[in-house]
Amino acid sequence: MFPILIDTDSVNIVLIGEGDDALRRLRLLDEAGASRLDVYARDPAPDYASAIGDRLRGARPEAGALEAARVVFIAGLEEAEAERLAEAARAAGALVNTEDRRALCDFHVPAMLRRGELTLTVSTGGKSPGLARRLKRYLAEKFGPEWGGRLDELARQREMWRDEGTGIAELGRRTDALIDEKGWLS
Repeated sequence: MFPILIDTDSVNIVLIGEGDDALRRLRLLDEAGASRLDVYARDPAPDYASAIGDRLRGARPEAGALEAARVVFIAGLEEAEAERLAEAARAAGALVNTEDRRALCDFHVPAMLRRGELTLTVSTGGKSPGLARRLKRYLAEKFGPEWGGRLDELARQREMWRDEGTGIAELGRRTDALIDEKGWLS
């Protein structure tokens, strides 16, 4: 596995799914700021329909919708339909994640903890989502909401150092020194 973060504002994302699994995935995408998101669901329950809003495009995507997508999430579908949709999306050039079906995934979604723009993730490569959730809870105890402000403070300081012409290696040293001075990881 190779972890990356996707700028959810710059890629077309499709979510195909039903029920609580799809609603959970939709909420994660919304938290990540997915602005170019199309959702496909058959007769979504009221809470799911409310969360989807005007992004509902129909029951299932046609080939053109999959060709426009770069990332496709599939959740809450029967095995055969999930497999068929995953194959079609992959053939159209999209990366695919199928909820709780490791063999149908091109990538896995880690457990995520957000503190402002700070994102901490834990992945088990799909082997034990329960362990990833447990470690996320542990990290949440160690990294409280104040870390969002700390990141903002570091970003402002880094920008000032960059404006002074500070090189990358020195930026790292200064960042470490500021973190130590503040005692944030003590």
